[in-house]
Amino acid sequence: MEAVLTFSSPSCRSLPSIYATRFSPKLYHRKPSKFLRNPSCRPPFASISVDALRMPSSKPSFLDRKDPDILHFVKYHGLGNDFILVDNRDSLEPRVTPEQAMKICNRNFGVGADGVIFAMPGLNDTDYSMRIFNSDGSEPEMCGNGVRCIARFIAELENTEGTQRFKIHTGAGLIVPEIQDDGKVKVDMGQPILLAADVPTKLPANHTGAVVSTELFVDGVGWNVTCVSMGNPHCVTFNTKQVEALQVDEIKLEEVGPKFEHHEMFPSRTNTEFVQVFSRSHLKMRVWERGAGATLACGTGACAVVVAAVLEGHAERICTVDLPGGPLEIEWREEDNHVYMTGPAEKVFYGSVPL
Repeated sequence: MEAVLTFSSPSCRSLPSIYATRFSPKLYHRKPSKFLRNPSCRPPFASISVDALRMPSSKPSFLDRKDPDILHFVKYHGLGNDFILVDNRDSLEPRVTPEQAMKICNRNFGVGADGVIFAMPGLNDTDYSMRIFNSDGSEPEMCGNGVRCIARFIAELENTEGTQRFKIHTGAGLIVPEIQDDGKVKVDMGQPILLAADVPTKLPANHTGAVVSTELFVDGVGWNVTCVSMGNPHCVTFNTKQVEALQVDEIKLEEVGPKFEHHEMFPSRTNTEFVQVFSRSHLKMRVWERGAGATLACGTGACAVVVAAVLEGHAERICTVDLPGGPLEIEWREEDNHVYMTGPAEKVFYGSVPL
């Protein structure tokens, strides 16, 4: 993150140039100047203004640094679902281990994030590859909010502006994000996977092989659930046997979320979405993400929610989905069976962290 120090005292006019410019990682290690060691030449107070969105004074020199013991990164978020983006284009091997990712993602002792995303060389005729380590060190197949963030990150690495489209190889297959003129990113998320064995889930399927509005018992409560994979598994619920319509703000997410995630019916664990229906084109959800816990947004989860809402008869194929971090626009097109997600991806700051 860049910081600018501004001093209010008129008594020390000729300060060293380091204190009138933005700091760089190298400057953090310089010895204190004489004026800092001289109490008579200290200003009575100083204010620090953080310029988190301005580019560093030399963008290429910042992002292109290859110090073996320092990780240079850019932090992005998609509706509050935040990620550390790493330029890994020179290798298909992540620059950090899952254990290092856990430390970096720690919000008290590290940078703080829901995951670390690596922009890697493309595979199978794609432009780039994408890998993610969650904050618990696990590796998901892909992430919808993360895809939007990596699209903006790649545009920055390529130093391009305007409408751009990338083909990205992920653990869930080909994903195609497109940066639009307004800065939002529209992503072709591909076709939803509904066959129970492919989600995967051990819940009993209906005659089509899908799990739709099936009862799942969690701590003695019968939840009606629909299971969808968007390249990663999702369990979506709109109600229980006792409660006809959920009020999602009343859900004790920290208590019930882990019990869904680690339920024996989900051999690969699962993401879980609790959904409230406002209208046939307006839904609200809260999410417990596999490997990350309660997050402010989940792009694949919003896609799974609309698919499940259509299958259960709650909604049409084009919906606004409200997440704690903001809304996403989701469309499940009938003509190609693909799900399209549109939403923001915002740059937060630049940083460096020792490995």
